Amino acid sequence: MIDFEPHYRRVEQLIYAWARAIDEDRVEHIAELLFDDGRYTVKSRFNHDRGLPLAVIDAQSAAQLRDRILSMRKANVYQPQHYRHMLSGVHIASGDDNTFEVTHNFLIVRTMDLSGDMKIFATGQCHDLIVLTPEGAKFKERLFLFDSRVVETLMVIPL
Repeated sequence: MIDFEPHYRRVEQLIYAWARAIDEDRVEHIAELLFDDGRYTVKSRFNHDRGLPLAVIDAQSAAQLRDRILSMRKANVYQPQHYRHMLSGVHIASGDDNTFEVTHNFLIVRTMDLSGDMKIFATGQCHDLIVLTPEGAKFKERLFLFDSRVVETLMVIPL
């Protein structure tokens, strides 16, 4: 049995780096945390549990994620808002010497910049495939499964 403890902090810091980049409006940075051929998916738990393919976001490469972020910055029209991530229960479920399957819970509060209104925007569980490289930890896959069946409004900012 592999002892995951020596790697736990690096895995946890990668997960926190993603959340901080979004919370601090440095969204472009998240694409750097994903392998070039990595995948970032946001899907309802309802669809996932039933094997239904529909996802709210499904970027099948870092380049697709960069395009989505560029569109968010340049083309999309939406009310200014920001997120605050609360993460818990980071657990390395399995792995080998440098690749780990990781789960954690998330709660994201959305604050509307103009009104100051705050609301829980998404809750759920994230399933990650994380690879430790000599250059640092990176995501091979990120699957955010949100608990609600619907998204209240346009999900323009990645989770």
